[in-house]
Amino acid sequence: QLQLVESGGGLVQPGGSLRLSCTASGFPLGSSAIGWFRQAPGKEREGISCISNSGGMTNFARSVRGRFTISRDNAKNTVYLQMNSLKPEDTAVYYCAASHWWSGLVPHQYQYWGQGTQVTVSS
Repeated sequence: QLQLVESGGGLVQPGGSLRLSCTASGFPLGSSAIGWFRQAPGKEREGISCISNSGGMTNFARSVRGRFTISRDNAKNTVYLQMNSLKPEDTAVYYCAASHWWSGLVPHQYQYWGQGTQVTVSS
């Protein structure tokens, strides 16, 4: 059964860092482009970063560019989202998603989704 599981969320103070992980089971993650998305209460789901299956292409939303990085370890079937200089407005549920093709930051282009992990940035 194909499954994506996010981990690494939690409570962090403004200016702090977190690293989220997206681990796949049931399929080789290296065959898929991966996107990270987030959704805050009352807001639409927002695409924040994505990486191609080889890792050669990445993209970031303007809201996180320069603060977040994305990487992947296909041998571990895992994609990481390193989040630095976190702000209260980064508070949201973060989701990873997989696509058979390059899908950028467009949620409906992704075929498989994890259940999400909560990130709260607060003092």
